[in-house]
Amino acid sequence: MLRQEQRAAILELYRQKVGIRKISKTLGISRLTVKKVINSGSQTAPQISRLEKAAPYRQEILELHASCKGNLQRVHEELQALGADLSYPALTAFCRRNGIGTKPPKGSGEYHFKPGEEIQHDTSPHRLTLAGKQRLVQTASAVLCYSRMLFFQCYPTFDRFHCKAFLTNALRYHGGACERMMIDNTHVVVLRGTGPDMIPAPEMAAFADRFSFTFEAHEKGHANRSARVERPFSFIEGNFLAGRVFENWQDLNNQARIWCDKVNASYKKHIRAIPIELYATERTHLKPLPLWIPEPYKLHHRTVDIKGYVNLHTNRYSVPFDWIGHRVEVQETLEHMIITLDHRNQVKHERMVDHKVRTISKPGHKPPRGAKRKQPIQEEQIIAASYPELTEYVAALKKNGKKQVTLALRQLLRMAREYPQEPFMSAVEEAARFGLYDLKRVERMVIRRIATDFFRLKGDDDDW
Repeated sequence: MLRQEQRAAILELYRQKVGIRKISKTLGISRLTVKKVINSGSQTAPQISRLEKAAPYRQEILELHASCKGNLQRVHEELQALGADLSYPALTAFCRRNGIGTKPPKGSGEYHFKPGEEIQHDTSPHRLTLAGKQRLVQTASAVLCYSRMLFFQCYPTFDRFHCKAFLTNALRYHGGACERMMIDNTHVVVLRGTGPDMIPAPEMAAFADRFSFTFEAHEKGHANRSARVERPFSFIEGNFLAGRVFENWQDLNNQARIWCDKVNASYKKHIRAIPIELYATERTHLKPLPLWIPEPYKLHHRTVDIKGYVNLHTNRYSVPFDWIGHRVEVQETLEHMIITLDHRNQVKHERMVDHKVRTISKPGHKPPRGAKRKQPIQEEQIIAASYPELTEYVAALKKNGKKQVTLALRQLLRMAREYPQEPFMSAVEEAARFGLYDLKRVERMVIRRIATDFFRLKGDDDDW
C-alpha cells in the first residue's frame, strides 16, 4: 500500500505535466498504480469497507480457541468442519488484529547507571578450538554498567571456586568494585531465594565483603535487567572466537585479555563514546581494592601414598619421599597445586586442568636408588617413645615381615593402643620367640588371652 507522501508526489508531478511513464520510473511504482492514484485525485488512501471473512465466526473462534487450548491449527480444522470458507492465514491474521490469543507487546525501557553504581556478571557456554580439539567452555563476563568496560575469561567448568577466581581478576582489571554486582540467580552464588529475596551463600557473601560490594539478583525471566553483560556474549562469539584457535587455557585467556583491551579502546556506536574514556570518569567512583588480595583456592586434605605422591582429580603430584604416610594440605589455585606439610615444608606444582591420570614428578623428590630413609616412619617413632619394649620386635618385623612396613607398624600401633597391655605384650613375646611376624595371627593370640576377661565362654555358666 502506498504511503500518503507517495500519493502526494504522484499528484504533484502529474500537475507539473510529467508523464505517467516517467512518474512510474522515477518513483519506482507501477504505471497501473500511478493511474489509479491520478484517477482518485486524493492523497488519502481509500478505506477498505469489506468485512473480514473471519468476522462472522468471531464467537465460534473465541469458543474454539478456549476448547482447543490456543492451537489455531485445530481451530481452523473445526471451523472448516462447520462449513467456514476461511484460509489458515486469514484466521491467524484475524486473531492477531483482534488480540485473540496474543498479548500486546510491552516496551523494553532503559536503565541508566551512575559511575561506580553497578557491575553485571554472567556466564555463557561457547564452542571453540582448544589444543586442536573442539570443546565446550564456560565464558564468564563482567561489565561496568556506566563505562561498558568489558572483561571476560574462559574456564572448563564454572563453580564457586572459578567464580571467586574470575571476579578477583575482573575487579583487578577494573581497578575497583562497584556498589553492587547484578547476577541472574545462578546457584554458584545463590544459597536460596530469587530476585530481591536472594540470599548469597556464606562464602560468596564473605567474598563480597572483602571487596565492599553486595550481590543482587534480578527477577526470573527479567533478562533485560542484565542486558549490559548479556549483549557482549554474541559479540564475543561472533568476533573473538570466530576463526581463532588456542594452544592451551593460558593462551586462550591471555588472548581474551588483549582482545578486551582492544575492544574497550574502540568507539561504540550505540553509546557514542569510547569505554576507556568513560572509564576515566568512573574509576574515581569505584571502591578501592584491599591492600592485599589473597588468591582464591580450593582446600583438600590428602595422605601421601607409599610411592610419595598426592592424588587429586585422578592426577598424581610428587612430594619428598620422607613425607610418605603424612597428612598434607593441598591448595588448588587456577594455575598451581600447593602441597603443604608444615610451615617449613611446601611443594608447588603446575595444575593439570584438562589432563587425566597423569603423574607429575620433580627431581629430588625420589631417593637415590638403594638409599634408605633418613628419618624413621612416624608410627615407628610413636612406638619407640610409648612402647620401648617393642623395639626389638619392630626391628625384626621390618626385616622379616611380609606386609608393607608402614601398614604393618600402623597395625601394630593400633593393637598396642586397643588391647590390654599384659595379654598384648605376652602375645608379642611369644610371637618373637617363634619368629612369627604375621600380625593377623598375633592379634588372634591376643584375643585368645583376653577372651576369659571380656567374653562369656561355653562352660562358664551352667545356664548356657
